[in-house]
Amino acid sequence: MPRTHDADPGAVAAAFAGAALGAGLVLLGGRAMLSRQAAVARRRIGKPLGEEALDADRIWARRFDGEPVELVVLGDSIAAGLGVERRKDTLGARLAKGLARKLGRPVRLRTAAIVGAESSVLAEQVDGLPAGYAPDAAVIVVGGNDITHRVPVPTSIAHLEDAILRLRARGAVVVVGTCPDLGALRPVPQPLRALGSRLSRQLADAQADAASRCGARPVSLRRAVGPFFVTQPDEMFSLDRFHPSALGYRRTAEALLPALLAELASVGAGQD
Repeated sequence: MPRTHDADPGAVAAAFAGAALGAGLVLLGGRAMLSRQAAVARRRIGKPLGEEALDADRIWARRFDGEPVELVVLGDSIAAGLGVERRKDTLGARLAKGLARKLGRPVRLRTAAIVGAESSVLAEQVDGLPAGYAPDAAVIVVGGNDITHRVPVPTSIAHLEDAILRLRARGAVVVVGTCPDLGALRPVPQPLRALGSRLSRQLADAQADAASRCGARPVSLRRAVGPFFVTQPDEMFSLDRFHPSALGYRRTAEALLPALLAELASVGAGQD
């Protein structure tokens, strides 16, 4: 079944415009300018990738002995891996393969992420896990859609904290990839892009604080991979110039993997 939740990449500029107007950041004539920029971005982005990510759920690296390490990935279209043509290039598969190589164990991937999800949908994703499922590790990447739909930061954070605590209660270590820098989205004209960058940074900082408070490990995707998306957009973005390419997902997985390994080592998980 498609993992979608009303995804609309083209809404990003319109949402930035609304946020700017609501915050009093534009003067007379600004509304018309921002509306024009929103229309430009919607035309540029469109939906060439559709709304369904590839299904990468399986046991990866079966060549290794031992019981599989259980990995679950939650969040939005980045977590789901939208934008690649091979399932091995999705974020979840990249993380599973990386874990398997480092631990010398197979890894069973479960993807609960939904394309288009906001932080509020994390509860639905956790609810959808089998009752007896006890993941060793969970990775959450969410936030971009909260910005585009103008969800208040405290509301987003409350949903994130609830998901972290519920996953930890199942025995998982949790890593949170904080909201990417939306200022890297070249199809969004200025000044909307600069506004998106500021809003996404605010949410990312709040997510990092929340993750630490709840016993999860935050990873700043803006700092770790953001510069690659800014300086190498043709290589790092997929066809829609909104979602990561295979290389973009590889870089993102490489940024998350050390934190994941450190958290597993701290509790002795994944060891024979």
